[in-house]
Amino acid sequence: MKRVSILLGVAFAALIILSQSGAQAINVSFEQRFAGGSAVGDSGEYNFDKAHTFIGFKVRHMGLVEVPGFFRDFTGTVNFNSKDITKSTVEFTAKATSVDTGVAARDNHLRTKDFFEVEKFPDITFKSTKVEKKGKGYLLTGDFTMKGVTKSITFPFQIAGWLPADDKSGGKMGMAAETTINRRDYGVNYGTNLPSGIAAVSDDIKIVLQIEAGKKK
Repeated sequence: MKRVSILLGVAFAALIILSQSGAQAINVSFEQRFAGGSAVGDSGEYNFDKAHTFIGFKVRHMGLVEVPGFFRDFTGTVNFNSKDITKSTVEFTAKATSVDTGVAARDNHLRTKDFFEVEKFPDITFKSTKVEKKGKGYLLTGDFTMKGVTKSITFPFQIAGWLPADDKSGGKMGMAAETTINRRDYGVNYGTNLPSGIAAVSDDIKIVLQIEAGKKK
């Protein structure tokens, strides 16, 4: 009986060790695949994945809440240099007519001369001119054009991670960036102040980028 107990104990311990090893293997596999499978991706051209990329904005309404919006139609490219990230470039074009805030009447107003004036200025564009390392992240500076006005703006950004190549893709990368512009710098002057002096529509607009980009196989 004592021998049986010892054998059962050994078997139980082995089962625990094997199960822990299996869990570790699963965790390693998961991390390699989904938590930045490699420290740095391969050099090359990565195109924005429209199904998993967000080019959007936030506008404070009456000093109370930030109302979000985004553009459904866009294209973009990251030309990544793995040896020197500061030599990489980013550019994108968003179609102003595709603006979507979830309210049709508001979206139609945004397409008029009061805001984007989409018939005359169909594209909102950004083309980088410089990438700099800063702390654990980077600064992406470039020419931003809206309503025919071009100004240099800077996005602090982080590279969220990488996925290795598979049967469908030559690899993927993730980036997150956010900056603030003054809409009046681009000729968007619609709106008045409340009696308190607070703007009904804030002058400051947050631009929010969540980018997933893939390299061709």
